[in-house]
Amino acid sequence: MTQSNNPLHGITLEKLLTELVQHYGWGQLGQMINIRCFQSDPSIKSSLKFLRKTEWARTKVEQLYIDLKK
Repeated sequence: MTQSNNPLHGITLEKLLTELVQHYGWGQLGQMINIRCFQSDPSIKSSLKFLRKTEWARTKVEQLYIDLKK
């Protein structure tokens, strides 16, 4: 199965989140996507734990990353 049309192919959730934090910072990320792990004592580790369990939040983060890369 080919993934050539999938912009997230080969990109880990950790890499994606790290790039978003480097680009936007936690403050702006927390304003753009209203989830507590971005707003209150944010860290990559706690955010990854939440995003792996929470489909709707992961989808929003993935979409933001896709938009950033366009």
